[in-house]
Amino acid sequence: MSWPVGAAGVALATYVGICLFMFLSQRQLMYHPDSEPLSAERAGPDWRIVTTETADGLRLTHLHRPAEAGQPTLLFFHGNAGHAGHRVGKLTFLAETGVGIFLSEYRGFGGNPGTPTEEGLFADARASLAWLASQGIAGPELILYGESLGSGVATAMASELADAGAPAAGLILEAPFTSMADAAQFHYPILPARWLVRDRYDSLALIARIATPLMILHGQEDRTVPFALGRRLYEAAVQPKTLVALPSTGHVGHFERPEAVQALRDFVTPAGEAVNEPETFATP
Repeated sequence: MSWPVGAAGVALATYVGICLFMFLSQRQLMYHPDSEPLSAERAGPDWRIVTTETADGLRLTHLHRPAEAGQPTLLFFHGNAGHAGHRVGKLTFLAETGVGIFLSEYRGFGGNPGTPTEEGLFADARASLAWLASQGIAGPELILYGESLGSGVATAMASELADAGAPAAGLILEAPFTSMADAAQFHYPILPARWLVRDRYDSLALIARIATPLMILHGQEDRTVPFALGRRLYEAAVQPKTLVALPSTGHVGHFERPEAVQALRDFVTPAGEAVNEPETFATP
């Protein structure tokens, strides 16, 4: 008679142990930084290293390619792995148009000091915004871009700028989620993952407050951040907004599709003209 009770107890203890492990190790599971220092030489001609200081005293390095006259600057927040330098190649086609690109780097990534957390990454992003503002790059000269986890950073910064009465000219989200809690629950359906997440990046709570023109790029075969999360975020946003749904595309490789390349070009160049076009939705 004691065996079923004992087995149930072991199963419960195991389940609780898994939940505890997930809670304690979640940041190691969430962030996968490459600590290799950023290199302007490796990035290519016209790129340079920029240094910023965060409110909590960290000196961080970033990559910047200045805009040509009359072109906006794209402030890019990358995903949870690698470093900012790994994103140079994917944006080459945009840099060739003369658009400026600021690849914002996080604490703990790209040779920077510190350990990544949600509040830490927000502080890093604010330091990047402050540096750009000191160069006269703000408002109509500035477009925010968030890739995957970086979509949570970009959305939060767009919300802060809008609340301050100085909105950016546009917000681009590539493979975004509604919140990290929702994404975690998708990956760990048998665990109470939604309630264990500490770094929540709750974009859904912010998106309706941002009147900044929005474009979402999302692969319909994304198994890392399901397309349904990106579409839900899009539906909660206010106009003007555009959703570019990419068939046969997963979590990466968006710009292997010509419609994604064209959509991004149209959104950012010439500055401000395409962002107010009517909603579009690409389907298979």
